[in-house]
Amino acid sequence: MKRSRRILLTVAYDGTAYHGFARLKDEPMTIEEQLDRAISSLLGVKTEVTGASRTDAGVHALGNAAVFDTVSSIPTENFPDALNTKLPSDIRIRAAREVPPSFHPRHTDTVKTYRYEIDNEPTADPLRARYAMHTGYRLDIGRMNEAASVLIGEHDFKSFCSVHPQALTTVRTVTDISVTRDDTRVCITVKGHGFLYNMVRIIAGTLIDAGRGRLDAKDVAEILKAADRTKNPCPTAEAKGLTLVNIEFKEPED
Repeated sequence: MKRSRRILLTVAYDGTAYHGFARLKDEPMTIEEQLDRAISSLLGVKTEVTGASRTDAGVHALGNAAVFDTVSSIPTENFPDALNTKLPSDIRIRAAREVPPSFHPRHTDTVKTYRYEIDNEPTADPLRARYAMHTGYRLDIGRMNEAASVLIGEHDFKSFCSVHPQALTTVRTVTDISVTRDDTRVCITVKGHGFLYNMVRIIAGTLIDAGRGRLDAKDVAEILKAADRTKNPCPTAEAKGLTLVNIEFKEPED
């Protein structure tokens, strides 16, 4: 009998054309559905992946992750090239490795890194339109970093998620937030152990308002303390500016 293996894939994609990562009934344009089709075609047997992070429609990734089980004898290191021949050009497998059968990408301690990119010039750059939100107002990076510092640590982030969260708890730990500028490119980098629905995009929208002078660090602290999305007047930033850069997994043990 052939030994079953669990393969962990590192997945990159341009999310513009897709309805998010998670598969949807009768909707082929999701990242999971495209991965399922490619793997099933390669292996000749119906196979479904389990993803680590269910990014929203329009959100991109450089380092999302997904696992699948197989008894195939294909060497693990050959899966990226083999699968990339069967995937659309806006989805790519960047790496593959074998993990223990008990490994689950959503039930393992992780640190996720997200980047939110802003095109901060008076007239939008059309070459960045798919991957950055345009804000014509000059953003004050110092104010944004001061506001961001309030959000670092373990907090109830109910003011920074969708109005009706489905999570059992809205307490999350953000390990770091930084805002940097390179000419007209402003990047918000957020790291944490887990995020609520729309949390990073709402953080980005809040920090953009801080950069425009609409609120300061004290205001952000009051919004955080309120633990109520309706008490946060800041918008949810556009999906296209968000990229899941990396997921660091705690090393699995047999």
